[in-house]
Formats: sequence, C-alpha cells, structure tokens
Amino acid sequence: QVQLVESGGGLVQAGGSLRLSCAASGTIFSINAMGWYRQAPGKQRELVASITVGGSANYADSVKGRFTISRDNAKNMVYLQMNSLKPEDTAVYYCKGYDIYSSNYYHDYWGQGTQVTVSS
Repeated sequence: QVQLVESGGGLVQAGGSLRLSCAASGTIFSINAMGWYRQAPGKQRELVASITVGGSANYADSVKGRFTISRDNAKNMVYLQMNSLKPEDTAVYYCKGYDIYSSNYYHDYWGQGTQVTVSS
C-alpha cells in the first residue's frame, strides 16, 4: 500500500516561516506530479502548489513569491517552504501524489493533512 505522510505544520506568527514535508512510502515505482493543497474551515480545498517529476512548479496566485515547492525524486518526498506567512494561510495542508504507479496500476493518493496556524 502507498501512504503519504505530511509533517512540519504548527503555530507561527504572521511574517514567520514553516517548512512542510511529505514522504511517500510503500511499493512505488514512479510518481508523476506532486502537490500541496489546503483547506480552511468552511472553505473548499484549494491547490497551493504543484511540481512535475521534472521540477516544473505551479503556484496559486495567493502564494506566489512567498511559497516554494520542491521535491526529491530519489526519496519520494515533496516539500513546501512557506515564508512571510499570513493569517489567511491558516488551514490544513494536504500532500497529493498524482499517478503513483504501484502494484500494476496508477492512482492518486492523499496524505492525512497537517495543521498550519498563523497568528496575527
């Protein structure tokens, strides 16, 4: 089975930084893109950033210039460096792996989420 586990969330003051990590484990032969999503209370889950296997990144307008996504293909890990955090960044952050090839089929997988709280 494939599992994605996030870490690195927590409480930080506005203007501060956090680095989220997501580790994919299990029988994994390949992972296509990886991404970070977030969901604030009462709101829909939204894409924060994604990165292809080749390293091309895409960001939501709200985080451009403040967040940086990166990945380590050899370790099946993806990271999200979050700088200049704002209270509106408060949400549960989820990691997603797209088209993970495992046990003869492709499937998308989600992590369980990690809470990020930014105080004003």
